[in-house]
Amino acid sequence: MNVLAIDQGTSSTKALVVGEEGEILARASRPVHPRSVGADGVEQDPRELLDTVIAAGQQALQDAGVEVQAVGLANQGETVLAFDPVTGAPHTPAIGWQDRRSVGVTTRLADRRERLTEVCGLPLDPYFAAPKMTWVREQLTRDGVLATTDAWLLHRLGVGYFTDTATASRTMLLDLDRVEWSPANAKAFGLDAAALPKLVGCAEPVGETSAFGPRLPVTGLAVDQQAALFGQGCLRSGQGKCTYGTGAFLLATTGGLARRSGSGLSASVAWTLAGATTYCLDGQVYTVGAAIEWLHQLGLISGADDLDRLGGSVPDSDGVVFVPSLAGLGAPYWRPDARGACTGLTLGTTAAHLVRSVVDGVAAQVAVLVAAMAEDLGRPLESLRVDGGLTQSRLLLQTQADLAQLPVHVPPTGDLTALGVAALARLGAGGAASAAEAIGEVRQGAIYEPRIGSDEAGERVSRWQRVLEATLP
Repeated sequence: MNVLAIDQGTSSTKALVVGEEGEILARASRPVHPRSVGADGVEQDPRELLDTVIAAGQQALQDAGVEVQAVGLANQGETVLAFDPVTGAPHTPAIGWQDRRSVGVTTRLADRRERLTEVCGLPLDPYFAAPKMTWVREQLTRDGVLATTDAWLLHRLGVGYFTDTATASRTMLLDLDRVEWSPANAKAFGLDAAALPKLVGCAEPVGETSAFGPRLPVTGLAVDQQAALFGQGCLRSGQGKCTYGTGAFLLATTGGLARRSGSGLSASVAWTLAGATTYCLDGQVYTVGAAIEWLHQLGLISGADDLDRLGGSVPDSDGVVFVPSLAGLGAPYWRPDARGACTGLTLGTTAAHLVRSVVDGVAAQVAVLVAAMAEDLGRPLESLRVDGGLTQSRLLLQTQADLAQLPVHVPPTGDLTALGVAALARLGAGGAASAAEAIGEVRQGAIYEPRIGSDEAGERVSRWQRVLEATLP
């Protein structure tokens, strides 16, 4: 069974045609252009999201030259908009997952923090969808329905008004144990649970679309990070991955019980298959690829390729410490008011030292998440499977192995989100009998082993944490 897999992301939309054995038969991509609004706002043009989905999908099908039997769609997760429930016309921009303008909403609800989190598994933070939805209602429009971008895309593709359980679990509006919308949480945010999209599983037929040419069933849906977790074959409790894209996102599967974190991580639905739900824990570094783009805007590098060329030209950062909280801090700190910091500068500091410090800072923050994950799981991760565009940086991956003190496994392709939702679509269309069969063999490429001892790694991460804590408002 051939599948068209769409990965609608923050900075691009990718489309893959995936063959019977999980091989990529064609790949197409279209850029997406998020825009900053003031210090805390991040918006996208919904029409651009839709146009790039259709254009990339059509191009991939044309290039593959084969028939496909199903479509899968992965989405950004916490990005929201208001739109007309009949025509689908957007009433607002898409408010991006990095947007922090709803901090006033979360501050106002601080006295309900524990109860909200107990229901949904997520900390009360502007990162998640519900605070953004409330902000949209209060600041932009009372018209239309509010939903994450996947529900709008499915509506405009002619499929219907749906969202999958994994995406819904990123809103703060899903009862994590019951896997259904929580009227109580919705009421706390001033929202109507009855107006939310219909919940569906991650691998089942939900409707058909002719947007890509032939009429095709849509049978796979997932939020991007859970799609990558599935694509990496992390089906057993304790298996984890980290995706390095605009941000870095560490997830580990926890099994069939909704386990809450005691270490500041988020608890979410990993996927629902044939009515059975699997859960995961996750943590986030909001600015990774975004920090590299920031270096580019400053003129320090010409692109991500310079990470290894320039950052690898010096043995270390020469005491420069960078905290990549350019859009606030997620897990385990949950400080939307945090700002980026760079310390230890001297007259001898060069562009190479600054680039190296950014790589070190990203790897240190992920290492903190790895430690929190191990605490919650009661055991360390065996290894760290990675994917995403920045896995092309050997410097980043070696630094990550060193600071996390784990082997880092890199697949031959970084397109694990698209491959994951392709596997879900194959399973949902009846082209596989089990999740393992749908995923197939998870191919591995390079493995990066730690080159420093645990004491040195611990000191480097602790030094980074001390700088972080000293620079918090």
